[in-house]
Amino acid sequence: MTLYPAPAKLNLFLHVVGRRPDGYHLLQTAFRFINYADRLSFEISDSPEITLLDPIPGIPPESDLCVRAARLLQHESGCTKGVKIGLEKNLPMGGGLGGGSSDAATTLIVLNRLWELNHSREKLQQIALKLGADVPVFVFGENAFAEGIGEKLVPISLCPAWYLILVPPVSIPTAEIFASPDLTRNTIPIKISDFSIKTGRNDLEPVACSLYPAVGDYLAWLGQYGRALMTGSGSCVFAEFRDEIEAGRALGALPDSMRGFLAKGLDRHPLKDF
Repeated sequence: MTLYPAPAKLNLFLHVVGRRPDGYHLLQTAFRFINYADRLSFEISDSPEITLLDPIPGIPPESDLCVRAARLLQHESGCTKGVKIGLEKNLPMGGGLGGGSSDAATTLIVLNRLWELNHSREKLQQIALKLGADVPVFVFGENAFAEGIGEKLVPISLCPAWYLILVPPVSIPTAEIFASPDLTRNTIPIKISDFSIKTGRNDLEPVACSLYPAVGDYLAWLGQYGRALMTGSGSCVFAEFRDEIEAGRALGALPDSMRGFLAKGLDRHPLKDF
């Protein structure tokens, strides 16, 4: 059975520049895909049932983003076919790597083809936004400068790079970070022409470090190799390296008490042309 990738993302910076009347936060960020991924399989059926094989412990199947994505696509399209979804979960939950969002996007992309719906990517992005602010970029399929709540996307070209990504032993609920009264919500917006991977910060990082000190500990260790940054709302942190050798040396120095992995930056989503 074919396995389809759902790659992780890194936020190369993340600024909170305001808040909408409905409570959603206005952001600016740069998304980069990496070659570390969940993998999904799909078995199409003529009956309308949506089934997740081997559900993730602690998450009801009806709450899983893969199931929600399939049901939403089914509803939006009037599709009467169903699917059994297999999920090989490699990305840590609550890590800020976009795992659930990426799983949902891969589900939309693949089922659009296998159910023969023929929606455009633009239409799939509109559907994706109903599932979460990070889902559209995975459907968009290119590294991107993002604004709004994350849905206004402009493709960007990034230099080849490798990343050492550390995984603190905590799972951080995104809503908890955004609800904090200590969160900076008035960072001055930048122009895309001013974006540089060497500048910018993650406005969510101070709150995450305050609530989960392990994140700060991991950032402090990684900072010896240059700019270390938290991705998303955490908990994962990363540093960029020119090549796999340099990144591998840093990984080799990682204390036994810490967990991490190497990943290569991608130019585009592996299902961009699917």
